[in-house]
Formats: sequence, structure tokens, C-alpha cells
Amino acid sequence: MKFKGKVWKFKDDVNTDEIIPARYLSTTDPKELGDHCMEDIDPQFSKKISRGDIIVAGKNFGCGSSREHAQISIKGAGISCVIAESFARIFLRNAINMGLPILEIKDIRGIKEGDYLEVDLNTGSILSLTEHKGYKAKPLPKFIQEIIRSGGLLKWIRKRGMARCAR
Repeated sequence: MKFKGKVWKFKDDVNTDEIIPARYLSTTDPKELGDHCMEDIDPQFSKKISRGDIIVAGKNFGCGSSREHAQISIKGAGISCVIAESFARIFLRNAINMGLPILEIKDIRGIKEGDYLEVDLNTGSILSLTEHKGYKAKPLPKFIQEIIRSGGLLKWIRKRGMARCAR
């Protein structure tokens, strides 16, 4: 899976309440949640981004509660993937479960807001098309890439179940 998009950069310790404020948790509609993604950090975020853009963040992205609304809102906003120095463990697991592509890199300082990146999820390579500089993330294991390509864990399970039934 490859993605190209504009970078929207965030700090360390972005928590799930900042990704999707609790006042919007009465819905699970991806579009509605996406309209409020990152609203408490940048009230205009969902209006400024374009489908396929990329979030780049520091350490411990997605800390806080274990709600899956955060990942749904990011996908619903049209973000293609999230790159961070590290993810909160439960956020990482929920991202996989919800089919949200994520990659960890050691240092994001060279990536600036507004840069355009090309991301190859299969190899973990990240290329700044703006700065002509490459970054390397540890690629996700193949089965996790399959889950993300399928759109999340439940869709992956259904797909595998249907494939077994067809045998």
C-alpha cells in the first residue's frame, strides 16, 4: 500500500480526547466523527485537510482512553495514515483493528508541516517529496498489512471466513 499526502504535524502526547473530543462520542458515523477530528487542537483541521493527507506526530500518539472513535475519526476525516515516533499501545492495536495505517519512525524533526510525503506501508519507506529526503520505519508484519488492506480486523476475518467456505 502506498500513500501520498500533505503533512499535518502534531506534538508529543496527543491524546484520544484531543483526536476526537468526548462530546462527539454519541455517534460512530465515520464522516461525522471525521468532521470533528483534532478539533480541540485545531478547530479548522477537518476543513483544511484533503483526502489522503498524513498526520505526523511525536511520541505517545493516541494516549488516553481506549475508545476506537479516535481511529474512526482519523479515517473519516480522510487521513491516509499516521506516522509517529511512538504510539500508545492501545491506540496502536485499535488502529490495526480499525484498518488505520500507522508507522513508527525514530525521529520526525526533519518532516515539516506542509511537506508532501510518499509512504510505502509494505516496505516502511517514507520519502519527503518536498525535501527529497528518505526515512525508514519498521514495516508492519505481513498479516497486519493484510488486516489494514482489508479495512480492519472484522473485515479481514469475514474475508478469510468466506475464502475458507469457498474451498
